[in-house]
Amino acid sequence: MTLAVALRHRFGTATLDIAFDVPTPGVTALFGPSGVGKSSVLAAIAGLLRPDACRVTLDGERLADTEAGIWQPTERRRVGFVFQDARLFPHLSVAANLRYGLRRAGAGATGFDEVVALLGLSALLARRPHTLSGGERQRVAIGRALLAQPRLLLMDEPLASLDAARKDEILPYLARLDTALRLPILYVTHALDEVAQLADSVVLLAAGRVVAAGPLDAIAARADTPLALRDDAGAVLTCRVAEHDTARRLSRLERDGLSLLVPGQAAPLGSLVRVRVPAREVILARMEAAAIGAALSLHNILPGTVRAIAEDAEHGAAMVEIEAGGAPLLSRVTPDAVARLRLAPGSPVLALVKSMSVEVLGTRTLTNS
Repeated sequence: MTLAVALRHRFGTATLDIAFDVPTPGVTALFGPSGVGKSSVLAAIAGLLRPDACRVTLDGERLADTEAGIWQPTERRRVGFVFQDARLFPHLSVAANLRYGLRRAGAGATGFDEVVALLGLSALLARRPHTLSGGERQRVAIGRALLAQPRLLLMDEPLASLDAARKDEILPYLARLDTALRLPILYVTHALDEVAQLADSVVLLAAGRVVAAGPLDAIAARADTPLALRDDAGAVLTCRVAEHDTARRLSRLERDGLSLLVPGQAAPLGSLVRVRVPAREVILARMEAAAIGAALSLHNILPGTVRAIAEDAEHGAAMVEIEAGGAPLLSRVTPDAVARLRLAPGSPVLALVKSMSVEVLGTRTLTNS
């Protein structure tokens, strides 16, 4: 099942020309800087913007096809929308705001009690919106959208107005949505930390165009995308907890043929965790360096193969894609290092990764893992 979107629209001198297909259910991030058309894509999917040309298909049903004369009105598309600001009714309690979604949709698969439990709202039901924190208001707004029984949830930078502490408060709730409800979610953001923690797939936008689209792990580790030019570039992987070594205070994570040692985790054996390996923390070495592993403080010496190399002129660096045990990694090194190690596509290489540099983002059951 898929969500397929193709649209063209002119805004003055700017033109939006977007096309992508992503799997459903699951979380797909529309990622890019401000002004590239992310919110306009959501508005077209919801029927709030009628582009010059548009085709939107959700699991085989055409919500819009301007060439065929099909344009379902917004209320028939069953699309939930969560905006940057919560837009709650100030005179209603949290419970009444939530039930407003139920009244609009009638009976459905997603029940009131289920949403309250999923979003941790039970202690807030009697309160009014002005007494809530920003993160609490957004959780209520998400709950109201879910109780309208949508087939697709659109989220337009829902955390953009929150400080870091409030973002940390709400991210675990967002991470549970697609797993608990099996709901496709299209999530607009320009914050890479949100993408790393939430997304299964990613669509990268620049200047009104799609520059890359696909599973997050594949896109994040590419050397030739705008993500690779960011200071916080790095691979994002879903791994399984394979072992806890309590004596060494380490946990071993596995992904395909890749094995990573990280500081000890509380996650149960067999559970899935999402990790990020920053490109700036991946050191490259020739294969013969494996013999000195016992003399180094780092735990992860990963044999791999160079897939591609791209220039990173902004940092005076080179971005090197590596396949290590079937998993993609990304390393930012100097051009001199590329020359000294004689790196080229197909070259064998060691990726050296400190266990402390692997960022464990949380335990999740991922829909499209």
